[in-house]
Amino acid sequence: MEYDLEERTMRFSENMIELVKEIKIDEINKSIINQLVRSATSVGANYCEANGASSKKDFRNKIHICKKEIKETKYWLQLLAKANSEKKDVIKELWKESQELTLIFSKISGTLNKN
Repeated sequence: MEYDLEERTMRFSENMIELVKEIKIDEINKSIINQLVRSATSVGANYCEANGASSKKDFRNKIHICKKEIKETKYWLQLLAKANSEKKDVIKELWKESQELTLIFSKISGTLNKN
């Protein structure tokens, strides 16, 4: 089975965008959605940059950013779920995917730190 993390992070970003397009914009949601979209889409963008890194140090740095951004995404997803209980099921699925991505980037980061 071929595994493409660039594709997976792109799909994650697309699914996040689809979710937030369905949410009513009010003062609370507006702020949460802005932060959520930034952090969620940053994960894939930074992973693409990591794959084009000019050095091992650059790659390590980009992976570290991916890890930070996916953790931030989980934070904003929890707040979005609290503010929009009618979307909890969809948000829960995205939170699960963000947790899996957190574990993946943590593993990559841990492997890099051993070398």
